[in-house]
Amino acid sequence: MTIDPQLRNLNIDLPACPGTLVKLSLLMADENCAIDPLAALIETDMALASAVVRTVNSALFGLLKRVETVHEAVRYLGMAQVAGLTYEIGLRGAFPPSPTLQSIWDRAGVRGLAMGRIARQLDVDPWQAHTAGLFAESGRAVLYAHDRTRYVALEQQAPDEAQLCASEIEAFGVSHAALGAALCQSWGLSREVTDSVRARVNNPGQWTTERPTVQKLLAIGHVVDLLVLNPETASQPMAVWTTMEPIAHQVGLHFQSFQLATMRVCERLNVHERHT
Repeated sequence: MTIDPQLRNLNIDLPACPGTLVKLSLLMADENCAIDPLAALIETDMALASAVVRTVNSALFGLLKRVETVHEAVRYLGMAQVAGLTYEIGLRGAFPPSPTLQSIWDRAGVRGLAMGRIARQLDVDPWQAHTAGLFAESGRAVLYAHDRTRYVALEQQAPDEAQLCASEIEAFGVSHAALGAALCQSWGLSREVTDSVRARVNNPGQWTTERPTVQKLLAIGHVVDLLVLNPETASQPMAVWTTMEPIAHQVGLHFQSFQLATMRVCERLNVHERHT
């Protein structure tokens, strides 16, 4: 099948990664990275720094003391969470603002935050989890920007994400999962994040071919989608956990710890929603 000529060269069609985020990715890849260089890097971009501080002071984070600098934000929330917020703001800014894309960014922000918080309690890299959540649907943003009218029509006709991917390949020659993975790669994100974005549309039974870390990221993202972002399945948590238990064992997560971590995060997010 012929790939749409405008999407053939993904390096041209994908939005360029802002320079600050390129440097941030390199910092976060360094296990010995400290707070000071991270905060100093973000603060070199005043618009980005002010957006980070403003977001951290929102009701979602529930800080008792208002922060005034990125350094304070890092001290209160941790490096991974502030770095994730920075990437979220940078990702939004890479695409023209539109109501259509806003729903993607809203889901991305909640998914990334929830995945990072769950991962931290399971000894899974929270930075990888947060960024995997942020970029999960980024390929859809690329397709929206490419041909909004045609893509909206495809979404309306597809009953599920698997069928949507099939329709995308038929219409554009590439799926949003492949585009999202390409975007992650071009922005210098880790192979684990890239592979989790590519594989998230697959059935959990197909995850066994992925590396162990990727499988854990997929499971965390899957449960967040079910219990946080999908009102229909979120209203039936027992059914969700019945489905998730064998998946947890499959990917090497201790089921009770996974369940407890997720429930804690869900409760905190629900408290936020009740107060907004």
